[in-house]
Formats: sequence, C-alpha cells, structure tokens
Amino acid sequence: MASVFILDDDEMICQLISTIVSQMGHEAHYALRLHQGLQQIAEKNIDIVFLDVRLPDGNGLSAISEIREHPNHPEVIIITGEGSPEGAEFAIEYGAWDYIQKPLSKKKVQLSLSRTHQYRQNLSDSQPQPVALNLERIVGKSKQIKDCYNAVARAATSNTNVLIWGETGTGKEVFAKAIHENCICTQEPFVVVDCAALPETLIESALFGYEKGAFTGAEQRQTGLIAKADGGTLFLDEVGELPMSLQKTFLRVLQEKTFRPVGSTKEQRSDFRLIAATNRNLEECVEEGRFREDLLYRLKGITIELPPLRGRLADIKDLALHYIDKICARYEIEPKTMADDFLEALFAYSWRGNVRELINSLEEAISQARFEPVLFANHLPSKIRVLLAKKSVAGRTVEHPGSIVPPAENGPREKFLSYQRFADTVLADHERRYLLDLLRFAQNNISEASRVAGLGRTRLYKMLKKHNISRKFL
Repeated sequence: MASVFILDDDEMICQLISTIVSQMGHEAHYALRLHQGLQQIAEKNIDIVFLDVRLPDGNGLSAISEIREHPNHPEVIIITGEGSPEGAEFAIEYGAWDYIQKPLSKKKVQLSLSRTHQYRQNLSDSQPQPVALNLERIVGKSKQIKDCYNAVARAATSNTNVLIWGETGTGKEVFAKAIHENCICTQEPFVVVDCAALPETLIESALFGYEKGAFTGAEQRQTGLIAKADGGTLFLDEVGELPMSLQKTFLRVLQEKTFRPVGSTKEQRSDFRLIAATNRNLEECVEEGRFREDLLYRLKGITIELPPLRGRLADIKDLALHYIDKICARYEIEPKTMADDFLEALFAYSWRGNVRELINSLEEAISQARFEPVLFANHLPSKIRVLLAKKSVAGRTVEHPGSIVPPAENGPREKFLSYQRFADTVLADHERRYLLDLLRFAQNNISEASRVAGLGRTRLYKMLKKHNISRKFL
C-alpha cells in the first residue's frame, strides 16, 4: 500500500483522486494550499504526490525539488489544466514522474498511479547495498559534490560508458580516476587520451597504433592507446575535440570493441571501459554539425556534471587545507596556516579556472611565503588581489562568512554569519536574481535564455531547479 497526497486548490478534484486512490487500496490525503500541503508532506511518510501547477499561494513546479528531497523521496505526478509540451518538458526536467492534463479521468489517474507505485516497488526491491568508495583524490562535503559522489558510485558498479561534463579545471580526470579505482578493473590500465593535445594528423595512429612502414617515419610497429586499455579504462579527455573524420570510426570501435591499426589488414580486439570528458555542450555541437548524435548517445550512458568551484564555495576551506598540506609536503616544509584575510580572499574570488586555478594560486602563495608559517592575502597572486581591490573600490566590500573577527560595531562573534549561511543566502541570492532577470529578458523562453547565458539547456534547468524557479506557461 502506498501513501498518496493530492495537492490541488479544487476540492472536488482532491476528493475524486482520493476516491480512486482508496479504491486501488492506497491511503489518500489532500490539501488545497501549497504551504499547507508541503507542511503535511514533510510530516507524513508520503510515497506519491499528485501536484497541481497553479495554486493560490504558489506554483507547484517550484515545489517539486523540495518534495523530492524528503527522506522518502516521493514521486511527483503533475496535474494541470493548462498543459503544453513545453510545460511537460519543464516538469520532467524538474524531477516529476508524470505529467497529466485536466480534465482528469479515472483511467488516467489509475494508470499513472499504478505505474508510479510499481516503479517504487521495483526500486525498493532492487536497491543495492551502499558502496564503500575510495575518494582519496576528491575533496569536499558540499551537497553539490556529494551528488557527484553518488554518480561515481553508480558508475563504479556498472560497465556503462560515462560522460563527465565540467568547466576547465573542475577535476574531470580526477573523477574519471575515482571511477576506475572503485570498479572491478582497478588493477587494470587507466589510459588517458587528450583529444585536444593530439594533432588531427596523429590522433588516429595514436589511438589505433600502426604497422611498420604504414607511413613515412613508421620505422617500427607501435601499439595504440585503445589496445593498451584492454581490460581497463580508456579515458577520452576533451572528447568534443575529436575530429569529425574520426568520430564515425570510433563509434564502430565502441560498438564492436574491435579496431584496425593504421596499415594493417587485421582486426584487433580491445575490451575497455570508456569514460569521456568535455567542457563543451555536446548537444549544441550536435545541432551545429560538429559532433555526431549517434556517438553522443553512446557516450552518455551515465552523465556526471561537475559543479564549478564558485558553485560549491562551501568546499573552499577544505580544498585549501588539503592542497596546502600536500604542497608543503612536496616541498618538505612545515605545513602553513591561513590568516583570516587569506581565507576571505579565497571565498571572494570567482575562480574562473576552478580547482586547478586554486591549486596554482596556493602554489604561488606558498612560494611567496617561503618559510613564513602563516599565509596572508598578500601572498596570493597579484591578479586576485587586484580584483578584490577593484571590488572594494566599487563599493562591493567582501564579507567573510564567519571565521574572521568582525569589527566591534558588528557585535560579538557568535552573531556573525557562518559560511554555510553566507553561501546559502548572499551567493545563492545573487545567482537566483541573475536567473530571474535572465528569464525575464528571454521572455520565459528556455532556448533563448540558454543562448544568452551561454549555458546548455540541461544545465540551465538544473540551476532553475536548485533555486525553485519556475516559469508561467501561457
């Protein structure tokens, strides 16, 4: 038996669905207001929610993520009298299980409810045991990075191809290695192919290898990277740079797990697991004719989207401590501590180069500090200090999230914001305001908003979902 909640401002609809739910042997509850319904859902152990879009005190779509985050992770079935293909797409992207349009019929409700209940039963029966992951290479405790840990766990227990998307410097290779180190092939080779670094004229021979005399300069037989990955993992870094001329050939390699070295007439076999990474929006590349759609489908068996460092500032301090200790150990010097202004600067900077830029900046700061025991903001690269100075002059004074002693007029320490509250309010508020302005500018057109912001549709949907932002459907 499932516990079902109906959230609609029309009491007749609530009673109709409640009757159908009860006849199917399930337990039914309902509410007519969003706030009231969310309160009850939080208090009860709900399995399935029928959720209207337009409610007197809010938009149902904006509540999907909140409902889904409850411990029981209820499935959400959207019911609306103003349905549209665009609205259905948006609801599903936000995490809804189903989207049905009013007027409701008994058959519609029964079918959606029975399928959702069956799915939850199957999910419960097949729930795997928690995976103990080796995550020594990855640092962070933020919700954003924990979501990535879950994706690593799924990938580690499967042999499905993995596509990792993230901006430059977010740690795509680190995550690829983490997947490899947590799967059964961990003792087998992990072979890296940097598609951006290999000239187009050399990438085919590098991947497939070549026979002696295959071309000028081929003085001896060379084993390719695909053959070296046999039994292990082939990591294609920046796969978006793979030439179109080679994409069709590589697609066949993925399908058949066979290849032919340059200059050879014989097929060879290599049973490898593929992990690919890119900082490009491959869906847009497909639309522009720069990437094969069939190859993209092959790559994205499991997709992991790595957050930029500015999107997980809660991890800054842990990352800094980890890499400072690591760098000091490499230079065989005593570990250094961070002064308040140093940590303040790390939180305030935008980190366009992500974790890689942070590591490089810490390297430079430690080099500047030499044998001084404490790192100050003055030790950071000048470009960081210049940017912060400009912000200060422009009137956007940086506030530290909590570990700095505040000026006397600001009151005692215990009233100063913790970093988590700082991140959840100040930074999140700026991002939310940007997204609201973006949607207004694009007149609620997601495609136009994606183009203007330079974001893929999937990423934009996730950002909107994070801030519970929904659009009006006309």
